[in-house]
Amino acid sequence: MFADPTFWALVALILFFVLLAYLKVFGQVGAGLDKRGEAVRSELDQAKKLREEAEALLAEYKRKAAAAEAEAGQIVGQAKREAEALASDAKARLEEYVASRTKLAEQKIAQAESQALQEVKALSADVAVAAAEKLLAAKVKAGEGEALIAKAIGDVRAKLN
Repeated sequence: MFADPTFWALVALILFFVLLAYLKVFGQVGAGLDKRGEAVRSELDQAKKLREEAEALLAEYKRKAAAAEAEAGQIVGQAKREAEALASDAKARLEEYVASRTKLAEQKIAQAESQALQEVKALSADVAVAAAEKLLAAKVKAGEGEALIAKAIGDVRAKLN
């Protein structure tokens, strides 16, 4: 039995465990494992907390992005409405401008017609006076004709003015 190596291996193993127990290695190994387990648990808790914070932050950014997109849509809509209002205002102003320019042109045409009519009347009166002067000069004696012509010219001028 003492010569058997298995026996001595068993004795060595028992002594090894006794020595470990005496040195309190099992407690230290257990405490080390417990400490390591706590560290792992703490890291897992921290990772879980960070994940929750990241998810909350992601949800917040999604809300902000949706709000920004909605606001951008409102801004675009407002800009379209303002552009339509400006276009309609510009169209109204253009129509007003064209109408006023047309009216002004019509007034100028009417004024030119009136002026041309007055000039034609004046010219025809001058021609009529000259023709009457020639006819009367030929038919009337020199002294009487000049007085009659002067009177006729005065009458015509009074009527034209």
